[in-house]
Amino acid sequence: MTGAQELCRYLQQQGRLHSPLLIKSFNCVDRNDFVPPEFQDEAYADYPLSIGKGQTISQPSTVALMLELLELQEDDTVLDIGCGSGWTTALLACTVRNGSVTALERHEALLAFAASNLEKYHFDNVVLKQASNELGCPGETFDKILVSAAAQELPLSLVKQLRTGGIMVIPIQNSIAIIHKKEGDAFEQELLHGFAFVPLIY
Repeated sequence: MTGAQELCRYLQQQGRLHSPLLIKSFNCVDRNDFVPPEFQDEAYADYPLSIGKGQTISQPSTVALMLELLELQEDDTVLDIGCGSGWTTALLACTVRNGSVTALERHEALLAFAASNLEKYHFDNVVLKQASNELGCPGETFDKILVSAAAQELPLSLVKQLRTGGIMVIPIQNSIAIIHKKEGDAFEQELLHGFAFVPLIY
């Protein structure tokens, strides 16, 4: 059994991973391919690891939870904000194999790190972009949005980038918010408390 398969089984045993699509992705995408060399021995540990620039590759159980909350479908278009080392981007790309992932990262060095890591998988449905001062991709809309750093409050500009029926999962302070987009500008919000994330910069 590979390290990725062992981690996937652990996440299932913890009750964080249950979607067949995501189980397949966690088995295929190896976290070890996305951590810096000095943390190779800790690649499958269930805690965050530093990737430089004050950023981290998130705790596997938290990543699994957030991806499950997105209710991903194979043909979804996804916006991944704060892609870091590219691990969540790869998991998303593997899951939405008939859709697409637009991944944004503010730090140029991390964007290059993510690009080199993703090259190991030859995905044809991922676009990596350097994040601008505007949050997300204004003027575009997505089925799902994943944010991997904590905002102080819900950015309404991102809610506008969700299609009707879409879902956004975003940390807000020490909670994870699940946003369900309704018609027009209406949305519903649910909060899960008790998490810690690096701050969202925008």
